[in-house]
Amino acid sequence: MAIKKKKLTPRQKMINLMYIVLMAMLALNVSSDVLDAFRMVDDSLTRSTKNSYALNENIYSALDQELRKDPEKAKAIHAKANKISVLADALYDFIDSLKWQIAREVDGADADVHNLRNRDNLEAANQVILSPVRGKGDNLKASIDRYREKILEVVVDSTQKRLIADNLTTEVPKGSHGTGKGWKEYLFENTPACAAITILSKLQNDVRYSETQVLHELINNSDLDLDVTGRRLHVNAIDAYVIPSATTVVRGSKFKARVVVGSIDTTQHPSIYVGNSLLKATDGMYEAICSSTGTHTFSGYVLAVDGDGKIVKKEFSQEYTVVEPTATVSATLMSVLYAGYPNPISVSVPGVPVNQVSLSMTNGTLTRDGDGKYTAVPAKVGEDVEFTVTASQEGHPTTIGTYSFRVRKLPDPTPYISYTDGGGNPIRYKGGGKSAISKKNLIAAEGLSAAIDDGLLDVQFKVTGFKIYFTDRFGQLVVRASQDGKFTDQQRGLMRQLSKGKHCFISEIEVVGPDGIKRTLEASMDTKIN
Repeated sequence: MAIKKKKLTPRQKMINLMYIVLMAMLALNVSSDVLDAFRMVDDSLTRSTKNSYALNENIYSALDQELRKDPEKAKAIHAKANKISVLADALYDFIDSLKWQIAREVDGADADVHNLRNRDNLEAANQVILSPVRGKGDNLKASIDRYREKILEVVVDSTQKRLIADNLTTEVPKGSHGTGKGWKEYLFENTPACAAITILSKLQNDVRYSETQVLHELINNSDLDLDVTGRRLHVNAIDAYVIPSATTVVRGSKFKARVVVGSIDTTQHPSIYVGNSLLKATDGMYEAICSSTGTHTFSGYVLAVDGDGKIVKKEFSQEYTVVEPTATVSATLMSVLYAGYPNPISVSVPGVPVNQVSLSMTNGTLTRDGDGKYTAVPAKVGEDVEFTVTASQEGHPTTIGTYSFRVRKLPDPTPYISYTDGGGNPIRYKGGGKSAISKKNLIAAEGLSAAIDDGLLDVQFKVTGFKIYFTDRFGQLVVRASQDGKFTDQQRGLMRQLSKGKHCFISEIEVVGPDGIKRTLEASMDTKIN
């Protein structure tokens, strides 16, 4: 039978795009406008999820009817669909319970998950999701992984398998600012409460959407006379559809939508009315200049002839949102830029494809690494970098806005001695406190290294010289210098004379960073023999 697979709707595409943009905005200061934007996206996700749920319920109801009409024919697909329903409801309800836990963590027992009072709270998601004691992050990840694997067992089409697997992935995107983090930390670490709830709503939306896709797959691979919405197939049924190019557009650009009639004779030319005006375009393409922001409705009706020769009127309506030209520029690894250092930068504009967005900067050089990805190298410390975002609108470049970032010198690195332990694991011995190093590992080490190693950056510096202060057996201070980063033979000779519990001090450490700045570290490295 002729079945058309349901494609990702423009609305769903825009929801996914807005979700990505708003996640990137977490790298910046979270303003009231950003929190309002999360609320808007959460509301949109909730509506989309309800629509998916309603569609799924229609399909389940239709399958129940098919089972009563022809049990032998519908038994297998009905059993598979029922299994999917149980899995999806269980995961959806678990995610919903996490949303309410976060809301109560923020506002108390009378909290309303749809209207948080303390929506900028940064601790609630950490407590509910990431806490080592009561955090549910690992359970959430495991539940999504189980759900994904179970529903993929009933999917045959390899392309559909890949799309569903990608939609429900729990892997951190490669090259993102979350590199090095686990999935739950990438999504929820230091995330405002309203953003955490929006992320969970996105996961609920993914659950319902994947449920829909699997149900469509089951119907498409069955011999039941149902379409992908669960309705009985009828040849020559007529309906009107609006297919917008995008439901969110930038002010000054065009809103485009194609109005089509489904299941009609291709020799017919239906009359399309937008409002009360006849659309003259024969291909059904409607265009309008978007001059004001806000939510607008594009509606009208179609006059067409059905299979019995009667004129049928079908109404259509489509909402779309016009937004002010805005952009998001975020430093992928840090909130400031460092002079002389290659800082990863990402940029996006809501409603504009990333390949139509470009970036330029002052006080430095900028290299494009791909769509929406750049590397910025500021030139001067203390002089702000100003980024200018440009987007192509209808073939014409439009300046979206300018954004300033402070420029600082790379902080001083920490000196360390590198060696390998008995298990073959690399160790960075940084000295000080109660830490100690064996004489064997100290003498075997090549020399001294230095790096910024704070969990966010791992920037290596070149050591160009240092001194080691020893105390001989007569209590006299002995100093031996190295003119590079390696231990000298004289230094190693004095190291061999150190007994357990004795110290030597590495000081006056000279380094050069990737920014080319020479500096002498103020800190000394207290090295103790164990």
